Amino acid sequence: MARFSGEMALVLAWIVSLVATLAVLFIGEVLGQTPCVLCWFQRTFMFPLVIVLGFGLWWHDRRVGRYGLVLALGGGAVALWHLGLYAGLIPEPIQPCSSTGPSCTDSNQLFLGVPIPLMALFAFALIGLLSALSLKETHK
Repeated sequence: MARFSGEMALVLAWIVSLVATLAVLFIGEVLGQTPCVLCWFQRTFMFPLVIVLGFGLWWHDRRVGRYGLVLALGGGAVALWHLGLYAGLIPEPIQPCSSTGPSCTDSNQLFLGVPIPLMALFAFALIGLLSALSLKETHK
């Protein structure tokens, strides 16, 4: 099996972050589903990934993957917390969602039958993995 080049890994990480960003914008702006507090926190990590990785590719910065990895780890941590709350593994009294806003755990957290926090966790994990793979080549 052929190995990805560092640049190919970064391109794929950027594509995943772009698709994930467009997906959450579609869910929120087109479908009109107001994001819960944890979804907003996840967005604070996902949205910069598109810009940081995109400019890193544009400027041929072979080390931009380190920023992608850090942002993906932060977003992944929030997504994991959100998924734990959604699945009932984290008790509801410690949830950050307010009683007046959208719930972090109701059926609105499903898109095409898949929990949004699970999709976010998968996207962050894939971006983090690809960002890490892009860094392996730069040590030579």
